[in-house]
Amino acid sequence: MSTNSKAIRSSGWKTDMMIGFPDGILLLLFTTQVLYSKSLTVQAFYTIHFLVLGFATLLMMVAVYRANRGDSDEGLMSPEEKEKLEKLDIPETTIAHIADEMQKDQQVWEQTLQSEKVTLRSYGALHAIRSMVATGVFFFLGGCLVFLPYLFQEDFPAASRISLTISVIFLILFALLKSRITGQGTVRIAMRYLLTGGAVVLVSYLVSSVI
Repeated sequence: MSTNSKAIRSSGWKTDMMIGFPDGILLLLFTTQVLYSKSLTVQAFYTIHFLVLGFATLLMMVAVYRANRGDSDEGLMSPEEKEKLEKLDIPETTIAHIADEMQKDQQVWEQTLQSEKVTLRSYGALHAIRSMVATGVFFFLGGCLVFLPYLFQEDFPAASRISLTISVIFLILFALLKSRITGQGTVRIAMRYLLTGGAVVLVSYLVSSVI
């Protein structure tokens, strides 16, 4: 059982919700906006999104478990990793550059944890499993909220508009709840998620126009 002091979870379901729920919304918002206007049968559209949601939920749960478990090298290049790179005949300057970039990424990650007020503390396997399941559930629920309009009607352009409206409403509600939990500014958090949602829609439009 891991007791690493750099394990991430500490605030139970609140942290799990803050990580899983908005990501579920944004992922399904992206995929539905990309695919709803394509020449797919209704069943194919449903099947693709059931697979996307299921696979993405599984990946999210694995990532959360690993985060809860903690990482003894704290995101830095380990001696074993360096040795593997050296065996590939990669120049020392390149290896040093990779190690430097890993260190910078770790510093950014720690700053993010601090800004989001996520306390680092020891967690064992049971805590990690509970958090893994909770985050997966929140991620799945977020995705389902976006996808439900497409299940209730087969007029996908109309369903897309409803889905987009639902996404905006729940991103704002989530921002309000997150503001209360973390003590951060409500307007700043709301704008962050609205801008993120807008970027997702824009990218989905650009992707859809070229495929």
